[in-house]
Amino acid sequence: QVQLLESGGGLVQPGGSLRLACACSGSRCSIYAMGWYRQAPGKQRELVAAFTSGGGTKYADSVKGRFTISKDNAKNTVFLQMNSLKVEDTAVYYCRHQTQYIYWGQGTQVTVSS
Repeated sequence: QVQLLESGGGLVQPGGSLRLACACSGSRCSIYAMGWYRQAPGKQRELVAAFTSGGGTKYADSVKGRFTISKDNAKNTVFLQMNSLKVEDTAVYYCRHQTQYIYWGQGTQVTVSS
C-alpha cells in the first residue's frame, strides 16, 4: 500500500515562489515512481514533473526552467520547487505514485494572483 500526503500550497503573487512536498508512506513506496500533476478548472489533469525509471527527470514544457523536482530518499519525500510563478500555474497540484497501481494524493491548491 501507498499513502501520499501533499503540503505547501497557497496563494502567491505572480513572480513568486512556492515549494510543495509529497511524503510517501507504506511498504511499496518508491521515490522514482513519483511525480507531480496539476489540474486547473475546466482542464484535464496534466503532468508537471516526474522522475523517470532511469533516474532522470521530465518536465512539462510550460514549466521548464521554472520548476524543479527533487527528493529526499531518507524521508521518502518528493519536492516541487516552483519559481517565477504565473497566473496560468493556478491549479490543484497532485502527487502521483505509479508502479503496478496508481496512487494519488489529496491535492493541494496553488493560486497565483495579484
